[in-house]
Amino acid sequence: MSEIASAREQVCLVAKSMFDRGLTHGSTGNISLRLSDGTLLVTPTGSSMGFLDPARISHVSEKGDLLSGDKPTKEIPLHTAFYETRSNTGAVVHLHSCHSVALTLLPDIDPENVLPTLTPYGIMQLGKVKLLPFFVPGDPAMGEAVRGLAGKRSAVLLANHGPVVAGKDLTAAVYAMEELEATARLALLLRGTGAISLTPDQIGQVVERFDVDWN
Repeated sequence: MSEIASAREQVCLVAKSMFDRGLTHGSTGNISLRLSDGTLLVTPTGSSMGFLDPARISHVSEKGDLLSGDKPTKEIPLHTAFYETRSNTGAVVHLHSCHSVALTLLPDIDPENVLPTLTPYGIMQLGKVKLLPFFVPGDPAMGEAVRGLAGKRSAVLLANHGPVVAGKDLTAAVYAMEELEATARLALLLRGTGAISLTPDQIGQVVERFDVDWN
């Protein structure tokens, strides 16, 4: 099987897994994956991640020109911004997962680091998660906002919209996205309970042990 055929199958497999577990719904969410020649596979616009056809996955050039498959998601500028600013990015996942979206609606969260430091795993897999403002879906300004971070964040939360996570490959991006949603859910469950977060010293130990970019 060719690289592109295998990658198209992989995108469909992980997309269906996330859809079946309720991490995305309807025709929300999108995935991209970078191939060895620098071109991208992207889920098509208006498609459901639970019912993707590998042959119809969009194949686009580095500049975003359609090479084969259906028309790509309108959020492609958001994806390409991560590839352009983080050289080690091999895949990007964007969802509208419920708990992550809910976290963006709260009035007292830290926009520089939305996720509370409740467990080491959110730190290890995500680093600090930046809250970006609201943009109309498909607005290229989302990509410009990511570029403005100069590659310093692998994950962001779009206010009133949803999370976007970049990883070294598709598996890493999906695992990090799952961790983001799980941490958001935990934060909402514990809200108002006086739950004990990790101390600065404990955070420092995790950052040092796993070489996390925490600046």
